[in-house]
Amino acid sequence: MKSDIHPNYHTIKVKMTDGTEFVTRSTWGKDGDTMQLDIDPKSHPAWTGGSQQLLDRGGRLSRFQKKFAGFIKEDGK
Repeated sequence: MKSDIHPNYHTIKVKMTDGTEFVTRSTWGKDGDTMQLDIDPKSHPAWTGGSQQLLDRGGRLSRFQKKFAGFIKEDGK
């Protein structure tokens, strides 16, 4: 391998939004730095399934719902 072309790979601490922390290796920051996360899998709707708002542009959503109404039972069975 060529020398002096790779970034410095070191240990950092990652602090989640709920205050929990873990140690990992990264090229971010300096050795021993703490990365404070603003968004993580515990708080972001993409992972938590949070409330989503579906936009109906041009009636597409309405047409889809009408076309596939009754395909999946509402009680989840």
